[in-house]
Amino acid sequence: MDPTTDNAGTTGDAGTARASLEALRSEIGKAVVGQDPAVTGLVVALLCRGHVLLEGVPGVAKTLLVRALASALELDTKRVQFTPDLMPSDVTGSLFYDTRTAEFSFQEGPVFTNLLLADEINRTPPKTQSSLLEAMEERQVTVDGTPRPLPDPFLVAATQNPVEYEGTYPLPEAQLDRFLLKLTIPLPSRQDEIDVLTRHASGFNPRDLRAAGVRPVAGPADLDAARAAVAKTTVSPEITAYVVDICRATRESPSLTLGVSPRGATALLATSRAWAWLTGRDYVIPDDVKALALPTLRHRVQLRPEAEMEGVTADSVINAILAHVQVPR
Repeated sequence: MDPTTDNAGTTGDAGTARASLEALRSEIGKAVVGQDPAVTGLVVALLCRGHVLLEGVPGVAKTLLVRALASALELDTKRVQFTPDLMPSDVTGSLFYDTRTAEFSFQEGPVFTNLLLADEINRTPPKTQSSLLEAMEERQVTVDGTPRPLPDPFLVAATQNPVEYEGTYPLPEAQLDRFLLKLTIPLPSRQDEIDVLTRHASGFNPRDLRAAGVRPVAGPADLDAARAAVAKTTVSPEITAYVVDICRATRESPSLTLGVSPRGATALLATSRAWAWLTGRDYVIPDDVKALALPTLRHRVQLRPEAEMEGVTADSVINAILAHVQVPR
């Protein structure tokens, strides 16, 4: 039987996948309160095969968010606490000599998972930070000249603290550009914080998500169907030109020393397509581009020192550009 077609012009399998991914919000909401934009961003990254930088002060449930997402998607997840003494092999794995067989064997590191939580990635030196670059870009790890493929799907969710810089190693621009999205995790509203405390008073244990009622509502098959549907999402020449104009405007901004590269423009196009599909359309509109511009571009630009001293932020520069670049009709 031919698959049925939904209103957005996608197949029935894709429609089922969309419904399953939309159910993630309510499922993760059983463990995490008030972080719907971050949940959506992580889903967009999975659809685009990208990685996410999560920025927020300690205690805003960044770790819990990734663990809940993995549980709701029935994916494997591992966590690495990045510290100054962490070695690259502690992330990727290493060879060890087995005295019983008199041979070297490879012991997989925590990077061999579906969702890798790289906690406080800016706490470790650049050598260890860069150990993730091949994994993020090539989806493989090379040890002793042998490439070893990583599981699919594979997503790195790296966290960093925006207010504490002592003893940290800021990520270089080239590494920041490898992250598809930079999501800011804000402090909860007053009502959300009351809800968090009420849950804990009722016995909620963040280390036991199954007891909290978090169940798998989607899986790798849904992701595959969703990715195939996103790849068929139509992008008009006018939308493509709109994305290019936004990115070129960042390179001409007097407030920036570094604008968005062509890789950043490609990323904005990809996230816009994923967002369009998630909202039920098989074509991209300007509002999709606007919706994903901040998380896709904010970490790909660099402020001039004088602009930073005046209180200008990357978000404010991008918002000003979105207000001035002509929107296609």
